[in-house]
Amino acid sequence: MGLSRKSIGKEAETLVENYFRKENFEILARNYRAKTGEIDLIVKKGETLVFVEIKSELSSKGFFPEEKVDVRKQEKIKKTAEIFMLKNFQKLSKIKEIRFDVVVVSLEKGEIRHYEGAFFAE
Repeated sequence: MGLSRKSIGKEAETLVENYFRKENFEILARNYRAKTGEIDLIVKKGETLVFVEIKSELSSKGFFPEEKVDVRKQEKIKKTAEIFMLKNFQKLSKIKEIRFDVVVVSLEKGEIRHYEGAFFAE
């Protein structure tokens, strides 16, 4: 019996969270939800705030998971990030850079592909 989508996603999120911890990022939120959508991981390092979209793959099926982060998905993430920043603006006063990253976890190969600045907000 195969793993459920939910358990695959949770495993990928845990791997990515550990990856960012090893890179000395502070984890601010996991699965942050607002009425506009969800952000898988929000991390901070120094004066940089990073909103992370995590995609997982068990095996290559002819497409790349990162292709699922289309313009519509990006807009949802940006709107949700805006809400997070408005609700936490005092804690984020030292932030000078905001980045939107996409991280793909290949569970089959055990590798992580990290796309820094995968898309931008105006």
